[in-house]
Amino acid sequence: MPEPIEVRKVPITHVSDASGLAELIDSGVMEADRVIAVVGKTEGNGGVNDYTRIIADRAFREVLVEKGARTPEEVKQIPIVWSGGTDGVLSPHATVFATLSAASAEATDEPRLSVGFAMSEPILPEEIGRRGMIEKVAAAVRVGMERAGITDPADVHYVQTKTPLLTIHTIRDAKARGKAVWTENTHESMDLSNGCTGLGVAVALGEISMPDDDAVLHDRSLYSSVASCSSGVELDRAQVVVVGNVRGVGGRYRIGHSVMRDAIDADGIWAAIRDAGLKLPDRPHPDDLDGRLVNVFLKCEVSQDGVVRGRRNAMLDDSDVHWHRQIKAAVGGVTASVTGDPAAFVSVSAAHQGPDGGGPVAAIVDLGE
Repeated sequence: MPEPIEVRKVPITHVSDASGLAELIDSGVMEADRVIAVVGKTEGNGGVNDYTRIIADRAFREVLVEKGARTPEEVKQIPIVWSGGTDGVLSPHATVFATLSAASAEATDEPRLSVGFAMSEPILPEEIGRRGMIEKVAAAVRVGMERAGITDPADVHYVQTKTPLLTIHTIRDAKARGKAVWTENTHESMDLSNGCTGLGVAVALGEISMPDDDAVLHDRSLYSSVASCSSGVELDRAQVVVVGNVRGVGGRYRIGHSVMRDAIDADGIWAAIRDAGLKLPDRPHPDDLDGRLVNVFLKCEVSQDGVVRGRRNAMLDDSDVHWHRQIKAAVGGVTASVTGDPAAFVSVSAAHQGPDGGGPVAAIVDLGE
């Protein structure tokens, strides 16, 4: 049986700030050696060269080494997933997951939060966007489920991943070995890595069957409703965090999920919060959350037809500001209007993660029981 989970959201006040994590440990909310995952937003450009992810990663790992007994090598194995770019009103922050001793939380037959993590086998540059990557991601998701104590895929509500994208260096490496890569556009490879990973999650959870290579980024009817995939230059394999509910584990928290059907679908966010177990009125307001919402986690994607609710937009044609930044700011504003809190995890590049033009939403709530 997995252990109960404590989860808190902390602000990041500057690019190398990990004081929120330190305060959680110093105040006894969680132990450094029991932190098992961190998912956060940093204030960089969200692109291939977003160094803020690396700075934040180092700062948080240094706190865990300083305040715990794990070695730097052991702390390196902890999945810390950073999504760069807090466009619009979004605010830098981190959500920290830690285990609790079984004795500290009364067991219950009600579903309660559980977390499992895994690392895939190394993903070669020529596998990014192809079946080799899908298979390796799917295998890691299954390991994460097992470690979370989840046997039914229906109990998985959020799978956060970080995977490698293509860089000039890795493209050259593939070519030197006589291999061809899916694209030589490093920025495009972000969408490619995320989308291919989303398909891997969907395969692992039985949402789809194994797709052909030519479906990647092309058949948008294939997607996972719970995948949230990010990519970067920080690693060479898939880092996977599986979050769901397990009966008998105990604890105060529960997770639920839904999808946004388009970029302004506030009802999709409310549906995820309801699915997590909060009772809400028919037309809810942020005040109805009563401080019980820990955080929401969303992926967003510009609609491929350039239309939202029958109205044309120019995001895909804009040569000044990439659509990644525009859609993130738009969905971030919608999310903050629902939750009343700009510190929400909203990440872009949602190919094969939720329906086209929309995206998956997961919500963690504190049931206070």
